[in-house]
Amino acid sequence: MSERSEGRIDKAELRASRTAVLVCQARAVADGRVAVGRFADPIARQLLHVDERAAVELARGNVPRRWQDRIEFEFLAATADVLAARTVAIDDAVREVQNPQLVVLGAGLDARGWRMPELAGVRLFEVDQPASQRDKCTRLGELAPTAKSVRFVPVEFGRDALGAALNSAEHDRTRPTTWIWEGVLPYLTHHQSNSTLAEIAACSAGGSRLIATYSNRLPIPGAGRLALRILFGIARRTNPMSHERHVSAWRQEQMRELLGAHGWRVVSDVDQLTLAQGLAIPVRRPQTLANGRVVVADC
Repeated sequence: MSERSEGRIDKAELRASRTAVLVCQARAVADGRVAVGRFADPIARQLLHVDERAAVELARGNVPRRWQDRIEFEFLAATADVLAARTVAIDDAVREVQNPQLVVLGAGLDARGWRMPELAGVRLFEVDQPASQRDKCTRLGELAPTAKSVRFVPVEFGRDALGAALNSAEHDRTRPTTWIWEGVLPYLTHHQSNSTLAEIAACSAGGSRLIATYSNRLPIPGAGRLALRILFGIARRTNPMSHERHVSAWRQEQMRELLGAHGWRVVSDVDQLTLAQGLAIPVRRPQTLANGRVVVADC
């Protein structure tokens, strides 16, 4: 991992992503309760520390009486709905093409390589910042993957060369690859998204597939972020979004044009509300779900 030109390392590199923990908690909350028969993630709970599991058990129980507990309950429960809907869509898109390589960009605590039997013949490459990868390896312990192999590829998006890092990890750009770009685009500028897509395209053989999530608008504007910080502060709870800043959003036609410019043909682009309704998930925050989309594109 290279340092910035001024010789300093960004503090974010030294801190594993809080969002990765939140996403893992939400999947643990949804497991066996949301979209039963279509969604399952029994590994998620195993990746959480004891205190993180406590929040999961709270969100899986009855609505708390104490308002301080209810804030965390509602936040996690609503996030579980979002994660279940988009996870089913992404997993289905991965199974559909059955490519020999899978690259998960911004992998966080994603457990696909440990819970999907369909990956038994697939070489998995997990790309993320070094701090998050060190944290994940500690959490995994001796847990055996279902994927054929797993390689951890340290990359700081928008700064490090993705292609070079994958080459070092022995990714084969002559064979089709499925790319999962879940929950990353909102944290990248349009320029960073464009440059990353250029590298993805350069590493993609014919028959490759890209699955990405994005937002039509910034989900938490400045005033909303302030209100969230105050609310969690009063409740004396950790604000899960305190270090995570969304910086970009895309209209549907913009995303189609962006992908097309790099040789990708969009085969589906569906909002998460539609996905949730198709899975009969009771929707707590329809506007939040409708703002997020899952796009699938092939080359």
